[in-house]
Amino acid sequence: MSESEAVDYSARHESFERWFQTPLGRALLADQRRFVDAELQRLTGARQLQVGISHRLPLATGTDFSQKIMTAPRWYPHIPDGVAICDADELAFPGDSMDLVVLHHTADFSPYPHQVIREAARVLRGEGTMALFGFNPLSLWGARKLISRSSEGPWGGRFLLRGRMEDWLHLLGFNVEASITRFFRPPLQRSGRKPTSRIDNRLSGNRLLPVGAYYCILAKKRVHARLPRRPVWRQSKVIALPGTGTVGASRGCSRSGSPINRPK
Repeated sequence: MSESEAVDYSARHESFERWFQTPLGRALLADQRRFVDAELQRLTGARQLQVGISHRLPLATGTDFSQKIMTAPRWYPHIPDGVAICDADELAFPGDSMDLVVLHHTADFSPYPHQVIREAARVLRGEGTMALFGFNPLSLWGARKLISRSSEGPWGGRFLLRGRMEDWLHLLGFNVEASITRFFRPPLQRSGRKPTSRIDNRLSGNRLLPVGAYYCILAKKRVHARLPRRPVWRQSKVIALPGTGTVGASRGCSRSGSPINRPK
């Protein structure tokens, strides 16, 4: 039995999303949002895409892009416009169509992490930016992952090496412009009112320490976008986005969320 068959990634996605409602999860997400707002606020363009495990965990909300799209692996009732239902390793978008792609722990919680990076590279235009978030195995959080038998919350993820992700990006024609680790709190829940401490704030500004709970890699695609013979966003190729509903392209899931019987 392969790993992708043995692991219930849908259940792990739901557990990870619930974990973000805990004090530690909220603190980590707030730190990621602060970092993204500071690092990506200078970027502008037509389309921004966030590929993650849930549409309820938006990042880069302060960027200046005309269209902000998110993906989710599962369909929910009353899902908002601008959310495409598709698997991270099979994105339902044309090539060279996005100016910014944010991968929010997507490779950590995918049976095909390398294909996730390849798909993000495919839809990103030349000179576009990718922001890749992942849990750092070389940290206290990585140590807990090794000794923990739990697959709940972040402990159900892969914790892929940062150097390995950088190698994959280089092979796909990216230049890594920044690669840092952040969030130096131990992986313990706190019940106090104060979400961060003085030490947390001081260490979060240090870009050299390699032992933060998560890493973020900012990389630029150094492959020029191909010149299409006709406009990419013609009506025949348009995917339903804000104002027109959601896109149902998830593996084994129809637009209404019912299973698809695929031919054997």
